[in-house]
Amino acid sequence: MIDTLERGSSATTVAVLGAGSWGTTFAKVVADAATASGVERNIRLWGRRSEVVDQINTVHLNEQYLQGVKLPPSITASTDVTEVLAGAELVILAVPAQTLRPQLQAWKEHLAPGAVVVSLMKGLELHTDARMSEVICAELGLPGSRVAVVSGPNLAMEIAREEPTASVVACADPVTAGWIARSCTAPYFRPYTTTDVTGVEIGGIVKNVIALAVGICEGKKMGDNTKASVMTRGLAETSRLTLALGGEARTMAGLAGLGDLVATCSSPLSRNHTAGRLLGRGLTLEEVTAEMKQTAEGIKSSQAVNELAERLGVDMPITAAVVAVLAGKLSVDELGPLLLSRDLKPEGDY
Repeated sequence: MIDTLERGSSATTVAVLGAGSWGTTFAKVVADAATASGVERNIRLWGRRSEVVDQINTVHLNEQYLQGVKLPPSITASTDVTEVLAGAELVILAVPAQTLRPQLQAWKEHLAPGAVVVSLMKGLELHTDARMSEVICAELGLPGSRVAVVSGPNLAMEIAREEPTASVVACADPVTAGWIARSCTAPYFRPYTTTDVTGVEIGGIVKNVIALAVGICEGKKMGDNTKASVMTRGLAETSRLTLALGGEARTMAGLAGLGDLVATCSSPLSRNHTAGRLLGRGLTLEEVTAEMKQTAEGIKSSQAVNELAERLGVDMPITAAVVAVLAGKLSVDELGPLLLSRDLKPEGDY
C-alpha cells in the first residue's frame, strides 16, 4: 500500500460504511472522481437497511436520503460488511459517532491489510471525549499515517447535486493525505490537504454545537446581528479548544473552521441548524428527535465537548448554554440574553 501511495495513483477499490446522506454522497464523489480521471474504480456501500441497499442496486437511487439524485453504476450496495470490506484499499466511515466504537470492534477482522481509513464523522465520543480518529486508531490498531479525516463546508445534498465545494483531507502523513485527495477530486469537489488532524476534527465537532445555538436564535426570530455574533464568538470558542488540544490556529480560518461553521450555521440543509430552529420554536428535545429523519450530531456531542472544555479549563460559554438548554436547565428564551451578559474584555482576548 505504501508503494502505491508514493507512486501517485489513487484507490481502485473503495468501501463506504454508512448509506446515509453523507456516506452515499461521498461514494458518488469518489465514483465521479474516478470517471473524471479515467480510472476504473469499484465503490461498495454498506447499509443497515435492505430496502435502501436494494434501491441503490436496482435503480441507482437512495431516495430516503438523497431524493432525486442519480448514483453512478459503479456504486454497489450490500448489508454484508464482509463483502463490502473485502480487498478495499480505502475505507470510508460515515456512521453516527456514538455507534462507531462497537461497530469497529465487529468490523476489524474484515479490514484488508494496509487499508487506509477515512472518517467523515463530526462528533466527539461521550464519556471518553475521544475524537473519531482516536477511536479508529485505538479500535483498529492503526498508526496515524493510515487514518485520515475529511471535513469542511460539506452539506451533502448540495454536493450530491454537484454544486462546487472545497474540503480538507487531514492526515498525519502528507503522502497519505495526498493519495486520498487524488481519490476524491471530482469536477465539483476540490480537496485540500493538511496534517492538522486535531484542528480539522475539532472544527467539525464544535460547529455543530454552535449551529444549534444559531438555530435556536433563528427559531426565536432573532435577527442576523444576533446570529452573526453567536457564529463569531462560536469560532473563538472553537479556536480556544483547538489550541488547548495542540491544533493550529490557522486551521480555524480555513475550510474546516470558518468555512464549515458558516455553512452549518446558515443553511436549512444543516441538521444541527434545523434541530436548533425547532428547539427555538418551542419543541421539546424529544419532539425534535422524533421529527428529524437524520442524526444531528451536535445534540449528542455537545455534552462531550463541554466536558472536555471543563477538563482542560477552556472557557466555552455558548457550548455550556446549549448543553443547559438540551438538559432542560435553561429555557431557549434565556439563551440570547445569557450570551451577552459576560464580563467586558478585549475582542481578541480568547
